[in-house]
Amino acid sequence: MRLMRRRSRQEAGELNITSFMNLMVILVPFLLITAVFSRMAILEIYIPAAENQTSEKRPDLQLEIIVRSHTLELRDKSSDLSRTFPFGGEKNDWKPFSDLLLELKTRYPKVENVTLLLEPDVDYQALITVMDRVRSTVVTAGLAVENIELFPVISIGDAPPANGGGSTR
Repeated sequence: MRLMRRRSRQEAGELNITSFMNLMVILVPFLLITAVFSRMAILEIYIPAAENQTSEKRPDLQLEIIVRSHTLELRDKSSDLSRTFPFGGEKNDWKPFSDLLLELKTRYPKVENVTLLLEPDVDYQALITVMDRVRSTVVTAGLAVENIELFPVISIGDAPPANGGGSTR
């Protein structure tokens, strides 16, 4: 009996990993090549802050953009600024909208917040398009083209009724 135990300890089986190595040689480059195509774009959005009735100093600009099915309503809650722009369709004229946002950013350079208020029937692509236009704009001066950051901190909420009643949720 004792003799058999010694032989079994001395005779270790040889592990053949050649086929496993062949698999790894094929699998690793394949995984590295396909990993490049799995990128995600992430947009950070926020919930609109609740209005405090305390004596805190309100910011100079509290920009809201109400996205309706056929219009964009841009307004400032701290002043009487209110503008409406046509919206929808594939041939949108974004220049007046972008020019007003650029003017507001020039006037209030420290403000980075904007609240987008959406009607329920506004589709996702329209939301993304408006977010892109609010976040930055392209300005050309002569031959120079410059991308200017406007309002990168975007909060999203529900739009008030179209008849003008009610406040934001």
